[in-house]
Amino acid sequence: METIYGANNWKLTILRSPDGVAILRAVTCDARAALPDTVFGLPVTALGDRALAANAPEISGETLTITGAPAIGAWDNQSLRELTLPDRLTAAGDYALMNCRALQTLYLSDRPIVWGTGALMNCRALDTICITRAGGEAGDAVAYFTGELSGELDLSIRSEGKTAARLIFPGYYEEYVENTPAHHFDYKVYGAGQPYHHIFRNRRLHYGDYDALWPKLLAGEHEADTAVRLALWRVCCPEGLSAVAAEQYRIYLAEQADVALAYVLSLRDPELLRLLLGQIRCTAEALHAAAATARENRDTACTAVLLEELHRSGGETRRFAL
Repeated sequence: METIYGANNWKLTILRSPDGVAILRAVTCDARAALPDTVFGLPVTALGDRALAANAPEISGETLTITGAPAIGAWDNQSLRELTLPDRLTAAGDYALMNCRALQTLYLSDRPIVWGTGALMNCRALDTICITRAGGEAGDAVAYFTGELSGELDLSIRSEGKTAARLIFPGYYEEYVENTPAHHFDYKVYGAGQPYHHIFRNRRLHYGDYDALWPKLLAGEHEADTAVRLALWRVCCPEGLSAVAAEQYRIYLAEQADVALAYVLSLRDPELLRLLLGQIRCTAEALHAAAATARENRDTACTAVLLEELHRSGGETRRFAL
């Protein structure tokens, strides 16, 4: 077994070919890890069946150990929370990530990728997907993940080093209830997310279709915090956003200003707070309440932003110790 140094700890079983490397098995003890983009100078292009599946059996092949920071925890992928896939990945085998139950965040390039059966089986904690545009032909990553995962998804699309769009796909679940007297099953859908998860045409996202669902979301049963996050990220990362849709989102954010401010303050992100305050007008009472919360959190940067907004809007500025 050969050992090399890298950013993370991995025990790999690989198969080399003239065109690239397939990772047949990959096991880490890290909570945050990135699979290598290249191995021995060759691009990593494929993950084998059950490649990262927790507690998958060993498989024969060339072995390689990558040593990063001191190893902490068991080598079983059970603690893996954030995973970055290889940049030039084109195929992921059957059950490739099965039973990675702690996995919450996945980073990958938007290249066309062939996903095997059940690749995300039992990845129930996976709720954040970050996709980087790779140039050339776009893949169908957005459609794939929203189709496979019915829970709420926070999905970012990055281009040229910045977030071009950040989309919230509300969650939903389906249920079949046996109707014994009629000898059939009744199909029920709970939650507002099903239309969002199946909005695609030819497996491509069209922002107009996504934004057109907004009135239907508000008209149905929905969580205010989910709707606030959806509207906030849509106006702050506005790729493909029409003026009409933007105004609809702003109206809602203004109506839910206290919820929107609380969410942004929970992130301790003064730049996002500036963006929000640039999109809506808040009452002096809402700003004072938010400033008090920021002060209790000892968040001096956000407190300063809120006091600046109070001063700019002509509201009475109270004393806050920074």
